[in-house]
Amino acid sequence: MRTLAPILAAVTLVVACTSSDETGSAGTTTEPAISTSAPAEAFVYPGEEWERADAAEMGFDPAALEAVAATAEELDSSCFVVTRKGKVVGEWYWDGTEPTTTSEVFSVTKSITSTLVGLAQADGALAIEDPASDYIEEWVGTDSEVVTIEHLLSNDSGREWSFGLDYVELPRAADRTQFAIDLGQQYPPGEAWSYNNAAIQTLDRVISVATGEVTADYARERLFEPIGMDATEMAPGNADGTATSAFFGLQSTCEDLARFGYLFLRDGTWEGEEVVPAAWVDEATGAPSQEHNAAYGYLWWLNTEGRILGPLQAVSPTAEPEEVVGQIAPGAPEDMFTAQGLGGQIVMVDPGSETVIVRLGSGPAGDPQSGFRAPDAARVLTEALVDP
Repeated sequence: MRTLAPILAAVTLVVACTSSDETGSAGTTTEPAISTSAPAEAFVYPGEEWERADAAEMGFDPAALEAVAATAEELDSSCFVVTRKGKVVGEWYWDGTEPTTTSEVFSVTKSITSTLVGLAQADGALAIEDPASDYIEEWVGTDSEVVTIEHLLSNDSGREWSFGLDYVELPRAADRTQFAIDLGQQYPPGEAWSYNNAAIQTLDRVISVATGEVTADYARERLFEPIGMDATEMAPGNADGTATSAFFGLQSTCEDLARFGYLFLRDGTWEGEEVVPAAWVDEATGAPSQEHNAAYGYLWWLNTEGRILGPLQAVSPTAEPEEVVGQIAPGAPEDMFTAQGLGGQIVMVDPGSETVIVRLGSGPAGDPQSGFRAPDAARVLTEALVDP
């Protein structure tokens, strides 16, 4: 685990993610564009390496794309990768980073955890309508007994939350899963929304009990290996590795995360094989998962227009923040969705144009408007893409 200093110093940048050296470049090999109506076997998928294609021939204004990359470089990015229709059309690496260099992606981890729940449901190991207490025995007979897995995925579980618990005590806990389970029930499920790291961490227990495997092992077998995310690994949640960090800690690369985004772009199918059910992709990213925050699905951020709550905002029977209505990336497609993490980690998926955008890096602390944000990444779609 990284030291707590950068986590705490940069935590204000989480809000920015949801508000709205040398550079590498793509190769020149191109193939005819594939229609979105083509059969699944006709889609291009990366093998051991991604195919490269010319940005202009794939529908982008190269100068506008370079301008977005320049912004990414200015805002402390380590890598920036754009793919369209299964091919890399632009890639940039800075500060000694290479395509194989892994880094902490913070809350992008949450979207991985969500996917693991969907896989466990597809395997028949659980149903998201199940009470989480079916898998977390400590909650039986408590106010948390009626909290469902879906509540945990939607961040409306009502489980205990505070800044200190989530951003100081939880990361420091010797066993993050047990610490999270042992917290109390603050509100009835469904009546409050908060970006609750501890509540999400309890999904580690749900997944491991339901599948009979350590969550990190299940992720590698059922998700990472089937789509070639060979450099990606979830972090342990305790000293002996029997727990897995479910809310942060994932180590990955821009190219691996582009694979993850592309899997969801192709409705969970990889080279003709179903890895994640298409129904789960739609449930997780197709619409808000609750009534409090239009920008939130099942641990994915949505671009749906409506009331937006950021990670440090909460709604409860006793707290009602000022209402903000809009989109996390104004002007970008409403069906676009993103995995986001502290410091501007972004995996952005636009199904309509078949584009995936990944940015990893850091961000300046103190000013939540100064780091790389979703609207910056969305410029690939709103400014650089000229033939959608």
